[in-house]
Amino acid sequence: MTDTRSAPAPPRELRQARLGVAACFFLNAVFYADVVPRLPEIKAELGLSNASLGAALAALPLGALVAALASAPLIRRFTSARVASFGLVLLGLALWAVAVAPNWPALAAILFVAGALDAVIDVAQNAHGLRVQRRYGRSILNGFHGLWSIGAVCGGLLGSVAAGLGIPLVVHLGVSAVVFGAVALLALRVMLPGDDDADREPEPDAPADGVPPARPGRRSAVLGLTALGLLAACGAFVEDAGASWSALYLRTELTAGAALAGLGFVALQGAMTVGRLIGDRVVDRFGQRLVVQAGGALTAAGMGLALAFPSVPSTLAGFAMAGLGVATLVPAVYHAADELPGLRRGTGLAVINWLLRIGFLLSPLVIGVLADATSLRVALLAVVVAGLGALLLGRVLRPSVTAA
Repeated sequence: MTDTRSAPAPPRELRQARLGVAACFFLNAVFYADVVPRLPEIKAELGLSNASLGAALAALPLGALVAALASAPLIRRFTSARVASFGLVLLGLALWAVAVAPNWPALAAILFVAGALDAVIDVAQNAHGLRVQRRYGRSILNGFHGLWSIGAVCGGLLGSVAAGLGIPLVVHLGVSAVVFGAVALLALRVMLPGDDDADREPEPDAPADGVPPARPGRRSAVLGLTALGLLAACGAFVEDAGASWSALYLRTELTAGAALAGLGFVALQGAMTVGRLIGDRVVDRFGQRLVVQAGGALTAAGMGLALAFPSVPSTLAGFAMAGLGVATLVPAVYHAADELPGLRRGTGLAVINWLLRIGFLLSPLVIGVLADATSLRVALLAVVVAGLGALLLGRVLRPSVTAA
């Protein structure tokens, strides 16, 4: 574990780099959330059906899946700081193009590009955040993910205000692209310069020429990535359950009103945001492995009790416990993947990001099929199983946030 009580204050340039990464996480969430409240207007303007709009929106995760693995070579070529910053500028321009899309194919193509950019930015900003974390010598990555959640709320509010004031979509998204793009370029000026491996400790058995270990190391890395991918999928199932199914479960099976039904998602996301904002201190105190395993137990216990004794209060408490339980899971998996030996720089992060997005695609399908075959209450036992999975698979994480 890392004792930060007597650690000297980090130098000014390192604090500035932390601020730059925080800005990237915040902006990454703001950009798309800024568009969401205006989707009804886009649908009406293009004369789309619900199915057509849904098909266009599906281009986002499709673009992300196609592009996620390309992030590693881009980071090696241009550095994570440049990829994150310039990627955000391009994301702002791509989402502005949504406002001028003339038809459904153009809209789908633009969202495909936006999804691809989002995946590359996600890997790059996490890579740079982990680089800053290594220099700090203690956990700071959870706070970045917490700021992403706050950014999503701020973007949604901004889009809602713009829609309420009747600001033309092309003006709204154009101003957002210019202003937030400028902030992304300013963030680049304070992020760490140079190669991403400049501050990484060499592996003990690494040859002097820097060539990655041969076959045995790679086999071990593949096994490690598989275990981490399954652990990330556990987090995806829990998060998606709150986003996709909590309102429906509360409304149809517990007869909650429309306003109350929406609080399931709020409970999970709110608790997750709080958990990420305080998660770095908890991880520094108890270590990544114990925190993730305890979180898995909390998730399984909270949702298990909520499903065993169904009521609106117990369900809201269950989703809140689940959100708190998985708050540090994805940042811990990213950190572990970035430290796996036998992989080229950025590869572990890119693969885990890709697997995580597959988890988010599969989760609603699995729970939906189970719900049709049984009931939504039974299908949500998948959240309990995911919590138990985190408890068991959490052992693949290092006890401490710092490298051994």
